[in-house]
Amino acid sequence: MTKPHLEQSIFGGQHDGAHDVDGGTQEGTQRDGTRAQARARTRAPRRRHGRRRGILVVALVIVAVAGFAAYTVLRPVVSGLMESNDYPGPGAGQVKVLVKDGDTGRGIGTTLEKAGVVKSAKAFLDAASSDPRSAGIQPGTYTLKSQMSARGALAVLLDSANRTVPRVTIREGLWKNEVFAALSKGTGVPVAQYAAAAKDPKAIGLPAAAKGNVEGYLFPSTYEFPAKATATQQLRTMVAKTTSELQAAGVAESARERTLIIASIVEGEVSGGADRGKVARVIENRLRTKGGPNYGLLQMDSTVHYAVQKRGRAGTSNADRQSASPYNTYKRQGLPPAPINSPGAASIKAAASPTPGSWLFFVTVDPDTGETKFATTQADHDRNVQEFQAWCRDHSDRC
Repeated sequence: MTKPHLEQSIFGGQHDGAHDVDGGTQEGTQRDGTRAQARARTRAPRRRHGRRRGILVVALVIVAVAGFAAYTVLRPVVSGLMESNDYPGPGAGQVKVLVKDGDTGRGIGTTLEKAGVVKSAKAFLDAASSDPRSAGIQPGTYTLKSQMSARGALAVLLDSANRTVPRVTIREGLWKNEVFAALSKGTGVPVAQYAAAAKDPKAIGLPAAAKGNVEGYLFPSTYEFPAKATATQQLRTMVAKTTSELQAAGVAESARERTLIIASIVEGEVSGGADRGKVARVIENRLRTKGGPNYGLLQMDSTVHYAVQKRGRAGTSNADRQSASPYNTYKRQGLPPAPINSPGAASIKAAASPTPGSWLFFVTVDPDTGETKFATTQADHDRNVQEFQAWCRDHSDRC
C-alpha cells in the first residue's frame, strides 16, 4: 500500500513539477514577448526619427545645391540689373569717332560703345531720345574721351565746334585738271581716279549738251564730302551744283551750255566783281555786231591761255595768238567749243543777264587792282591799251 502511494506521490510530484515547469515557460515567454514589444516600441520611434533626420539632411543638401546653381546662373543677370549701363564720366584721353552721313541715333550709340566712349548704346540712345537737338547731329569726325557719360558724349556731338570734316575749297576759274589736283590734295583720292570718273558722263550726271566734257561743270565752292566718297560721287555733287546755279540764274536748259561758256570767259577775264556784267555784254556785242574787222572775233586772252595751257602772265604773246587751237578766239570766230574753266555764281549770273551797253572793247589796265576800262571805238580802246602796256613795262616779269 505504501509503495503505490509513493509512486503516486512520485508520479504526482513529477506531474506537478512538470506542470509547474510548463506553466513557468509559458508565462516567461509571455513576459519576454511583452518586453520585446516594449523594446520594439522604444526602438521604432528612434528609427523613424533617424530616417526623418536623414531625409531632412538630404533635402537641405538639395536646396543648397539648387541655391548655389541658381546663384551661379542668375548672378550676371542680377548684377546687370543692379549695375548702371552708363559711365559716371567725365572720361579721360582722346578717342576719334566718325559719324557717317545717314547714321541713326542707335547707330551712333553703337559706334560710341565699340570705341569705348560710352558704356552702352542704350544709355546714349536714352540720352539722345530726351533731347530733340539730337536729330541735328552732323556727319564728321569728333574727338571725345574714353568712358564718358552718355549725356557728356551727346553734348560733344551737339557742338559743331567739335566737328571736323575734310573740307575742299575749289576757287573760281580753275581748269578741270587743276580742280582734280585740288580735290586730290583735300581728300586723298588719287588724281587718276578723278580723271577716270570724268570720262563717265552718265555716272557724274553731266548734261548731254556738254558732249562728255566736264570742263566748266565742276562748280567752285567749299565742299564737305562724306567720308570715303568716291571720285565719281564728288564730281557728281559738283556737276549737280553747277546745274542748280544755272537754274537759279533763270537759264533755260537749251541755253545752259552757251551761258556756261560765256560765264567761263567772264571768269577768266575779270578779277573784280563790278565789271562782270559789262564783260558779258562785250562778248555778246562782238558776236552780234556786224561790220568791221573784229566782227565775230572775241579776241580774249583767257581763251588763248586755255589753248596753250599757260598760267601766271597778263596778256598773251604773238606766238600764243598764232595757236591753231579752236580755243584761240583771236583767229577763230564765235565762242570756243566748250567752257574754259569753272565759273562761279557771279559770272553765271552776269552771262545770263549782261549789263546793257554798246561796248565792244575792254582791257584791264591794272592787273593788281583789277581796274578795267571799256570802249565803244577802236581809238578809245587803243588809248586804254597803252595804259596796260605802261603797267607791263613796270612789271616786265609778269607780262
